[in-house]
Amino acid sequence: MFIDRAKILVKSGAGGNGAVTFRREKYVPLGGPDGGDGGKGGSVIFTVDTGLTTLLDFKYKKKFVAEAGGNGSGSKCYGKDGENLYIRVPMGTIVRDFESNKVICDLSHKDDTFIIARGGKGGKGNCKFCTPTRQAPHFAEPGMPAEERTLMLELKLLADVGLVGFPNVGKSTLLSTVTAARPKIANYHFTTLKPNLGVVKAEGINSFVMADIPGIIEGAAEGVGLGLDFLRHIERTRLLIHVVDISGVEGRDAFEDFVKINEELKKYSVKLWDRPQIVVANKADMLYDDEVFEDFKKKVNELGFDKVFKMSAATKSGVEEVIKEAGKMLTEIPIMDLQIPDEERYIEEEKRFTYEVEIEESDEYNTYVVTGSFVDRLLSAVNIHDADSLRYFHKVLRNKGVLDRLREMGIEDGDMVRLNDFEFEYIL
Repeated sequence: MFIDRAKILVKSGAGGNGAVTFRREKYVPLGGPDGGDGGKGGSVIFTVDTGLTTLLDFKYKKKFVAEAGGNGSGSKCYGKDGENLYIRVPMGTIVRDFESNKVICDLSHKDDTFIIARGGKGGKGNCKFCTPTRQAPHFAEPGMPAEERTLMLELKLLADVGLVGFPNVGKSTLLSTVTAARPKIANYHFTTLKPNLGVVKAEGINSFVMADIPGIIEGAAEGVGLGLDFLRHIERTRLLIHVVDISGVEGRDAFEDFVKINEELKKYSVKLWDRPQIVVANKADMLYDDEVFEDFKKKVNELGFDKVFKMSAATKSGVEEVIKEAGKMLTEIPIMDLQIPDEERYIEEEKRFTYEVEIEESDEYNTYVVTGSFVDRLLSAVNIHDADSLRYFHKVLRNKGVLDRLREMGIEDGDMVRLNDFEFEYIL
């Protein structure tokens, strides 16, 4: 089974909470606060494993959660950091944000790693909030929340040479002839339902990887059949070997097939269409009129393709010439990373705690409702029943500009301010 796309959910570990504790020992009745910080949550990290060739593992496991950080404790003991979670993927895996379908990262090299979800930072213990005027804080900071995101993994084969052409033109036969790969071969359309890879080794050339891409039909670039899934795999190839059936035994015209396939490549990607091609007229052993090949070659040459070969994969006639030409061309074609347009790249938004203010008007007084992630975090860090904690609460509101924002909106003495379930009267 070949799995080349997978939808998964990843979640990092939340940071541990800071502790609210006080040192209490014999002969030390007022030892002061000694709450330790919470531990950092584990991150979720993608790493390339060259031993993997499919995304099959993600068919059975779709949720990945890293370990949370431990909570702080007394005696200024810090919580344990959560373990990072490493997810192994095949080389050539593209990670997309599921909602926007934009590319987050391209893991196309042997040692590539990428932190896809960072663990939450641990919260500070109450000993970190000591000041000369606040010597016994009864509050601590909660850990930062975990990051959670839904991803689409997409595998694009890493092959030097891609075999393209209509179904049943002999691509699988050629691959089995020149490599150790053993794809299923039969006289049926769409025999190949998954890409097959093999390593080509021949005397006088450097070895290279060849991929037999399943047959492409008209409308493939619009998603007809399995077109888009198939076209995806040849984006990384440096050279295309375009195979056509020159024999005409099935009533097809080799030149028309050649033009149609190139039109699909161009619709899908101009860069893919512009990739160097070797044109192979296969099944020449069943061709009884050489004029047919010469006419085909002339038309293809007029389109700007000068590498045209007559071959029979079944009898191996002409196969060596094609492979040596491919090996020679690969030495002149540089290895390039997959080109991802800027508009398709995912831009990570800066994670900030924000707030919004709305006004609820009444005859007696107005209520200013403050909501947002900033409010949630602030209220989880303070003890509203403790005087020192409330002073810290008001200090944060002032430092973060919340009070200035309320004044700009026209708050008056006696109006109410509500943050979630906590409400207080504003006094100038």
